[in-house]
Amino acid sequence: MTPPSAQPPAAQPPPSVREPWAGGAVTERAHCVLAPNPGPMTLDGTNTWVLLEPGSTDAVVVDPGPHGDAHLRAVLDHVSARGARVALTVLTHHHHDHAEAAPRFAELSGAPTRAVGDGHDDLGDGDVVRVGGLELRVVATPGHTADSLSFALPADHALLTGDTVLGRGTTVVAHPDGELGAYLDSLERIAALTGGGDVTRILPGHGPSVPDASAMVAFYRNHRAERLEQVRQALADGAAGEPDPVEGVLTRVYAEVPREVWPAARLSIRAQLDHLGVPW
Repeated sequence: MTPPSAQPPAAQPPPSVREPWAGGAVTERAHCVLAPNPGPMTLDGTNTWVLLEPGSTDAVVVDPGPHGDAHLRAVLDHVSARGARVALTVLTHHHHDHAEAAPRFAELSGAPTRAVGDGHDDLGDGDVVRVGGLELRVVATPGHTADSLSFALPADHALLTGDTVLGRGTTVVAHPDGELGAYLDSLERIAALTGGGDVTRILPGHGPSVPDASAMVAFYRNHRAERLEQVRQALADGAAGEPDPVEGVLTRVYAEVPREVWPAARLSIRAQLDHLGVPW
């Protein structure tokens, strides 16, 4: 095993994403209403994004969040205070901290909901959603979940990424719904958008907005490459021959990760082992 002193420094996220986050206005068209569900897996809470074209009275809401009428009414109050109404709700993926409140929010707002796997009005890669002069382009970014979507907001050069790219830390690729190969492909796709200048800012599902999208995506790609190399090394060091390779990798690679997130780490390890073709 390579001595720690000889290892290259770990990839570091842009310093700007380490600041506290409470939501608020981020771009001319995007405002975050932060859900009150902070935790190890949700960071400061779920970001519910309100998107509104200047001068329009029709808003789009992205990810109403978990159950809780107080948060949903806060979203509606914000929209109302801007002289608008919710015309459409869209979901980045099905996880409960993003989508659980969608049925209730539809009742309160009277607006339809669109997502992947939501019936005849499914969202698909390349779709363009237009509401009140606002334009959103659907970018399929599976990997975190099979149904993960991102939404490009071209007028603001922004990309709403759900849990595919967070504003702080890294995301979980949760086996079996999550799939690492698909996730790596999605990072490549986002990198192409940032490299071409179409996207300069990330509006994530958790954590602060990211003003340097290119740097954050580079950090994510480097982190995944480093983690896979660590898993390969753990397997070579004996984890592959243990009764439970997942636990063998966990104790070698994730020893310094807080125990409260070990269940999520196990899911990521299973996705990594599947990607490497290692039985577990």
